[in-house]
Amino acid sequence: MSDERFEFSRRLGQAMSAAGYEPRPATLFRLFNARYTGRSVSFQSASRWLGGRSIPEQDKLQVLAELFGVTPQALRFGESTTRVAEARAEWNRMGARERAVIDTYLALPARQRELVGELVKALAQTDRKSTR
Repeated sequence: MSDERFEFSRRLGQAMSAAGYEPRPATLFRLFNARYTGRSVSFQSASRWLGGRSIPEQDKLQVLAELFGVTPQALRFGESTTRVAEARAEWNRMGARERAVIDTYLALPARQRELVGELVKALAQTDRKSTR
């Protein structure tokens, strides 16, 4: 049994227990198939998930997460103490004028933001062509 599958089965069992269910294949099988709109899974699949022998596909993982009140990411990968974040250095170099423009842009209705985006793309393409 791989560590990844074992850790997933441990998290699944904990999520079931925290939601008030006994982490047993029969319970998981019944709960999952009552909620899942696709082709039902077999008892053996539920047993493999809880036994650390397999990890469900993403659509099934999402249903499991909803059933037990956790995020699919936490169920699949565990809680992470680190976050992936965008580097913000260029945002820190912006002046007040640029920030005001962005704030004004964000206040526009969605369709107008789309138009502004198209205009910016067109200007950038024109600028690239003229610098060649």
